[in-house]
Amino acid sequence: MALPRDVRAVFAAKTARTFGYGFLGVLLPVYLTDLGLGATAIGAVVTLLLAGSAALTWAVRRPAELWGSRTTLLGLAVLSVLAAGLLVATHEPWLVVLAALLANVAVGTGETGPFLTLDQVLVARAVPAARRTTILSWYNLLGYGAAAVGAATIRVVPAPRALFAVFLLVAVVQCAAYAALGRGLAPARRPPGAPRPSAPLIRRLAALFALDSFAGGFVLQALVAYFLHARYGLGLEALGGVFFVVQLLTAVSLLLAARAARRFGLLPTMVVSHLVSNAVLVAIAFAPTAAVAVGLLFVRHLLSQMDVPTRQAYVMAVVEDHEREAAATATNLSAPFALGGGLKIVYDLLLYWTFKDVKLKRDA
Repeated sequence: MALPRDVRAVFAAKTARTFGYGFLGVLLPVYLTDLGLGATAIGAVVTLLLAGSAALTWAVRRPAELWGSRTTLLGLAVLSVLAAGLLVATHEPWLVVLAALLANVAVGTGETGPFLTLDQVLVARAVPAARRTTILSWYNLLGYGAAAVGAATIRVVPAPRALFAVFLLVAVVQCAAYAALGRGLAPARRPPGAPRPSAPLIRRLAALFALDSFAGGFVLQALVAYFLHARYGLGLEALGGVFFVVQLLTAVSLLLAARAARRFGLLPTMVVSHLVSNAVLVAIAFAPTAAVAVGLLFVRHLLSQMDVPTRQAYVMAVVEDHEREAAATATNLSAPFALGGGLKIVYDLLLYWTFKDVKLKRDA
C-alpha cells in the first residue's frame, strides 16, 4: 500500500508522539508522587490534564482554519519540544504539570486532543475517500502499538530523567515530521461571513459522540480486570494473558473496520459493530463461568474499535472541506470531558460498593 508523502509524515508524528505518551502516562503520577504530591493532588492533575486537552482542542480550531492544519500542528509540535525541555530541566511539581499540559500528555488508554483532531483532517485531504477508512485504521493501529512499546520502555529505562530526555528526542522527531508536510493541504478558503451548512449536523454528531465517550468511561480495563478477579478468581498471570489477547484483538478490530466499510458502508459498519460489541458487553455480566466471560470479552474487543476509523472517516465525508477543522474539533472535544465524567462516576460507584458495609467506629 503506497502512502502519499504527507500521510507518511503524519504516521511518523503519530508514532513518535504516542510512543512518548505510552511511558509518560505511566510515569507522571509516580514521579509527581515522589515529588511530594498526594493522592488528591494527583487526581486533580489528571482532571486538569483532561480539561487542558479539551481546551487545546477547542483553541486550535480558529488558527487551523486561518493558517491551515500543517502550520498549527507545527506550532503545537514546537510547544511539545519546549515542554519536554522543561521536564528535563525542572524538579518543581507545578512546572512538571505545566509541561504535561503544554505537551498535551495523554492520561487515558487512547489519544485525545488537538494532534489527533488535526491529523485526521490532514489525512482526509491527502487521500481519496475510498482509501480514507483504511488509512485511518492504520493511523489508529500505529498509535496503539507505539503506546504499548512506550509503556514497555519503562522496564528498560526506569530513570525518570532519562525518560524525559527520551521524550525530548521524541518531540523533536514529531516536529521534524510535521515540518516535512507539504503546503498543499491548506483548507479551502471560506468567504468571510459565509454560512456553515453542516453546523447542525456537526452539533448532533458531537452530542452523540459525547454520549458514547461518557459510557466508555464506565468500561475501564482496570475495572474489567477487577471484575474477572473478584467474580471468577482469575489471578495476575491469567489476567495478563487475557489482556494480551485483548490488545491483539483490538488491533485486528481496527483492520477489520476498513474491509467492513468497503462492503457495507461507513454508517452501517459503525452502528452494527458498536451495537453487537455492547450487547456482548452486557452478556459478560451474566456469564456463568470464567471461560464464557473471557470468550465474550474476546468477541467484544474483536468488534470494539471498528467504529473508530469509520467514525473519523464519516465525519470528514459529511462536511464541506472548509468545515473539516470545525467538525473534527467539535467531535473530538467532547471525549476528554465525557470520559472524565465517566471515570469520576466509576470512582463514586466503586467507593460506595467497596465500603457500604464497613461499620463506623464509635468513640468510647
